[in-house]
Amino acid sequence: MEKECEGGAVGIDLGTTYSCVAVWIQHHNRVEIIHNDQGNKTTPSYVAFTDKQRLIGDAAKNQAAINPTNTVFDAKRMIGRKFSDPNIQKDKLLSPFKVISGVDDQPTIVVQHKGQEKRLCAEEVSAMILMKMRKIAEAYLESPVKNAVITVPAFFNDSQRKATRDAGAIAGLNVMRIINEPTAAAIAYGLDKRSNCVGERNIFVFDLGGGTFDVSLLTIKDKVFEMKATAGNTHLGGEDFDNRMLNYFMQEFNKKNNLDISGNSRALRRLRNACERAKRVLSYNADAFIEIDCLFQGIDFCSSIARTRFEELNMDLFRECIDTVNKCLTDANMDKNCVDDVVLVGGSSRIPKVQQLLQEFFNGKDLCRSINPDEAVAFGAAVQAALLSEGFKNVPNLVLHDVTPLSLGILTRGDLMHVMIPRNTTIPVKMKDVFVTVNDNQTVIRFDVYEGERTRATDNSLLGWFRLSGIPEGPKGHGVMVTFDIDADGILNVTAEDKATGNSNEITISNNTGRMSQKEIARLIQEAKDYEAEDKKFLEKARARNDLDDYVYKIEKALKGMAKGKGIITDAIIKAKSLLYGGRDQHEKDVFEKNRKELEIVFEPMMPRLEN
Repeated sequence: MEKECEGGAVGIDLGTTYSCVAVWIQHHNRVEIIHNDQGNKTTPSYVAFTDKQRLIGDAAKNQAAINPTNTVFDAKRMIGRKFSDPNIQKDKLLSPFKVISGVDDQPTIVVQHKGQEKRLCAEEVSAMILMKMRKIAEAYLESPVKNAVITVPAFFNDSQRKATRDAGAIAGLNVMRIINEPTAAAIAYGLDKRSNCVGERNIFVFDLGGGTFDVSLLTIKDKVFEMKATAGNTHLGGEDFDNRMLNYFMQEFNKKNNLDISGNSRALRRLRNACERAKRVLSYNADAFIEIDCLFQGIDFCSSIARTRFEELNMDLFRECIDTVNKCLTDANMDKNCVDDVVLVGGSSRIPKVQQLLQEFFNGKDLCRSINPDEAVAFGAAVQAALLSEGFKNVPNLVLHDVTPLSLGILTRGDLMHVMIPRNTTIPVKMKDVFVTVNDNQTVIRFDVYEGERTRATDNSLLGWFRLSGIPEGPKGHGVMVTFDIDADGILNVTAEDKATGNSNEITISNNTGRMSQKEIARLIQEAKDYEAEDKKFLEKARARNDLDDYVYKIEKALKGMAKGKGIITDAIIKAKSLLYGGRDQHEKDVFEKNRKELEIVFEPMMPRLEN
């Protein structure tokens, strides 16, 4: 084995159900997907604890049926989340192992190991899997592996990404970069199948894995990979299809035998394994059979399921996938007919009904099945790892442009979110806009930076704030230039500068600190959709209130030079101010609009006298 990779880096696809590791082999100028000690190129993301040892990978999954309560899987679904998360609560009911609330509401896994209780967080379990992948790579390369690029679903929020990075550190890896799984898959497809293409191609990556689902639209041109939009669900995948089938067969067994096996972890684990095998069979056969000896209380279980029945059980989930595809294209403002290639990634993308629905959505376009859906993500991660490493030659000189997963903006008057950088904007990016003082003689402006999709700023996530001082006294409306700048590593820098005085201040927010730690990106976007009507109503009300406020200011300024005849208009101003500042949330839009018209009726006839 050649030693030129020593000190280099590997790419790791840390999957929900299976993981994969790859490396760039410099001597051959290609990526090698590394097989594990069982000869397989994918390794189950399982960790098991017994009275004697800890098992990882194939060994852990193979003994899951006899040791279900101490065999941990799907840790990726918990990483970076809170125990109170509804998805965690749902999964907890289906997990044979115990999950409790730990420090700071962190989901904590409880197992028995060597006769003692052991508590683990999701990062620890993921670290064990990453450690296994590192050892697989070291055995192949015959040299230590210290550096890695690890992939995550495109819709992972910052908390989940940071937790993944922490897991890498626990595993003894220097995580050079966290990149999105669809981007990595696009690299694999672009290099392997479109390396000689001329011109621009729009690539749609459909990544349906064991526990997460992502879709991304990228444009490839001259080795530049530019992300246009992304969408997805960090809690949808093959495990959910298995659960539907598990419930189907569990009900069948209970009905036939007048029993309830829902409380027997070993029986459920054996039945789940059989369901997973049946799901795979249904990808190429019309029917699949299940046969389990002594499933429960000595009773054998034999049954079958047709592909059509499997599709009926999961049709709502399949439809959700297609809805997400449409959403991604809408965000990118691109017609589906402009997509050149639709690339399938993830083991669950092999499901025939999923492929059929996807092909119908793209008007019969042939789907790209030419790359291995289980290996494509690790392939792309390995290329990125080589690009970031020193001493590697002949690596394709790729340029990756990612996008912002959520909108970024500033809180403005009326608790409105002024969006500076919309969601799915390609980074690096720099945006500028002018913000003005809202009071006379205002010398300080506070800038609150938010991330989210809600109209009301405080319904979004506060990233940080800062003040700009030294603004010269004067009438309200003095302008200050604000700049939002995001670099290629996702670090946001917000600067405010007063051009008149040269005073400036700024705040830097990295993608691993000060960002979302509790709210998921997917939930926020869904929340924005659910509350769209409420947001629209609030926006109209805030604008009506601001219009009234500005009109009152205009009148007061005009009346300063008037000595007589101010009684009627003064009373009208007092009434308007009581509406504006006497409990603003108690009045609706039409109240502010009505008061504005009343002011106009009184004030407009006075304008000729004021002008003269």
